[in-house]
Order: sequence, then C-alpha cells, then structure tokens
Amino acid sequence: MEEEKKGSTSGFWRWAIASVLFRLILVFFPKNLHLSSRPEVSTPLTSLRRLSEGYWLKQSSMSPYAGSMYHGSPLLLSILGPLTALRIEGQPEHLLCGLFFILADIVNAMLIRATGQCLQMAYSQRLKALDLVKLSAASGTIQSGNLAALVYLWNPFTIVACVGLSTSPVENLATILSLYGACTGLVPLAAFGWVIATHMSLYPAILIVPVILLLGYGPDAPPRKVFLQKEYKNGGQSNVQVIFSWRQLVHFVFWSIIWGTYVLVLCGISVKQYAGLQEMIRRTYGFILTVEDLSPNIGVLWYFFAEVFDFFRSFFFIVFHMNILFMILPLAIRLKHRPAFLAFVYIAITATFKSYPSVGDSALYFGLLALFANELADIKFSFFLFCGYIGVSLLSPVMHNLWIWRIILVVESVSAMLDHDRMLMKLVAARKHVDSKS
Repeated sequence: MEEEKKGSTSGFWRWAIASVLFRLILVFFPKNLHLSSRPEVSTPLTSLRRLSEGYWLKQSSMSPYAGSMYHGSPLLLSILGPLTALRIEGQPEHLLCGLFFILADIVNAMLIRATGQCLQMAYSQRLKALDLVKLSAASGTIQSGNLAALVYLWNPFTIVACVGLSTSPVENLATILSLYGACTGLVPLAAFGWVIATHMSLYPAILIVPVILLLGYGPDAPPRKVFLQKEYKNGGQSNVQVIFSWRQLVHFVFWSIIWGTYVLVLCGISVKQYAGLQEMIRRTYGFILTVEDLSPNIGVLWYFFAEVFDFFRSFFFIVFHMNILFMILPLAIRLKHRPAFLAFVYIAITATFKSYPSVGDSALYFGLLALFANELADIKFSFFLFCGYIGVSLLSPVMHNLWIWRIILVVESVSAMLDHDRMLMKLVAARKHVDSKS
C-alpha cells in the first residue's frame, strides 16, 4: 500500500510538472495564439486587454472606469496593471502576466489537492465509524486530491484561460482558497478567500452557505440518517456526534467583517482621487447585475437581453438573478451533510447563469467535481456527458450554448451523489439486520 501511494505521488508530480512546461511553451507563442480575443476566454470582466486599458487611464491621471473598458477590481488593477506595462525586448507581449497566471494555476492545483486529501481522510473516518471498512478502503482506491489537481491542470479550459491571459485563474484562486480554509478549519483564511472572491466577481457571495456548513459541521460525511440507523452498545447511541460549531460561525463573521472592511478601505484609497467607492460599485457590480455589455459569450443572458424589449429588461433582470438565489436554500437543505459538494453545485449554477461566464468558470467546477470521483463513480450518462461537452466546446466559436451541458452535469452529479447516500443507508440497514440476527 505504501509503495502504491509513493508511486501515485511520483506520478502526480511528473504530470504536474509536464502541465507547467506545456503552459510555458504555449505562453511563448506569438500573440498568445489569438486566444485572448476569443469571447469564450475573455469577457468584459476577465479580459487582460481591458485591464491594461484601465491601468493606462489610471497612469494618465484619469479614472480607470472612464469610458466602458474596465469593470474589474481596483485592487486587481493595482496588482496586474504594472505587469501589463512591463515589456521584455524580444519576448511576447504580456509575458510576465502569462507567467503570473501559470503560477496562479499551480497554486490552485495544490490547494485543490490538499482539499481533496482533507475531504477523503474525513470521509474515510466516517465510513470506518459506521463499520463499513471495505467501502472505506474502496473510497481510497482513487486519490481524489491528486486526480482533481491533475484534472484542473490538464483541463483544456484551464489551459486556454491561462494562455489566453484571462484573469479567471486569479478569481478561481480566491474561491479555492476559501474552500480550502473551510475544509481545514482555518477560519481567517476561509473568510479572506470568500471576501476577495466576492469582491472580484460578486457571485461567489452565495458560497457563504457551504463555507459556513464546512466550518460548522466539518468536511463532507454520509447523511445523518445513516448514523442514526447505526446503534451501538453504549445506550443505543451513535459514536459519531454531528453538532454544529457556532463558535466557528462567530469567528467567520468576525474575520469576514475585518477583511471586508480592509478591502473597502484599500479600494477607497485606490479610487479616492477619481469618483470614490460609489462610482466603483456602479462600474463593477452594477455592470455585472445590469448586463450592459451584450457581446457574445458562452452564457445565455447576452442572447436573451439582446432580443428582449427594453420595457421588460428590468423584470427579466430580477428573474434571472433571483433564479440563482431561489436555488440556494433547497440545495442547502438537501446537501447540508456534503458542504464541499454543495459548493461545487453552487459554482456550476452561477457559471451557468452569471452575466459574463467564460471557460475559466468551467475549469474551476470541473476540478472540484473530480474531488468526488469515488462517490460519483457510477454517475449516469457519464460517457454521453463527456462526449457532449467535447462537442459543444469544439462548436462554441459558432454555437455559444455550453450552458445547456452545465445544467445537465449539475443534475446528474447531484442525482449520483444522492444515489450514493441511499446506498450507504441500505448498507448500514443490512449490517444492522445481520448484527441483530447474530
């Protein structure tokens, strides 16, 4: 067993290094293979070209939000802006930004790997507590952390977003950092990641639900009903207590307020000489919610609002955004025992219905989905889904309908996870029946 683990670890590092070298080769191609101009890769919020325009305006003593080019975070502008202005003679344009995004991808993969290891260890311990030793051993046959990290690194969507100079890797870093902090119980880190992710793209705000569940209940576990079915000799009580930690919740709220205040202060300082925080909020979050830019992307909103009459725009703004909010509570109730998987579902849903989606969003939730390879091994129509995703991805330059397959993937993944939970309940019930006879 130890030799197998060492072999899988060495194999993981070989494939990880190969993915980095592959990115380095692509980054040195002239004009980034023209990927930065593709609507599937760069959106009005993730385009490095728009960011460089905003930085040029700022350097010219004008507001970076002047005109209609830049709509991102002023903090991201302060970090990446100087890199867009630096040039290395004889090297491709924005080479330093490309190297920065490669570094972000590497950090993302390592965080996903560590998160997967934490989830797998916690889940195996819960299965052993239910005397499902064989199933616990089977759950360790696939090192989900290594698999998820490699899926993220070698996912064509991830590579395209990185080489195409999209800022998606940085946004994904904040989201993954929040989930990693929640899984490992590092409350300040979880709060920091959540605040930064929300600040940069707004939609990760709904991840507060799975993050709180992760901090309160711990990593994913079988349903509570499974533990209630399992009776032990000590008064018929389960030896696994599922109790919500309110202390962790209070700490998370405290640190979220601290980090949120810190971010607002930094943003206020950054845009003070222009129009202030009010202008920044209107140009960033207002731009996201009102869908001002109707250029084609892989989402559904741009086409819908290009066709709808102006009289109905406000109504459908509310409908589309409330559609995301209406899904939060039912999914949280049904999947509260699997908060990490719930985070994947939320991310996939927001990637479907957000205003300006890109392939970078798909790269994130595919990497998170691989964390549950053991539980979702029997997912229905997996070959059909795989082929469908390849097909619509190849046709995306002329058919921007990748959102349809996201919905199918979410539905089938949730169905497979619930089937896995039902299987656990049947196993525990059967084990209880056998023990009662003996």
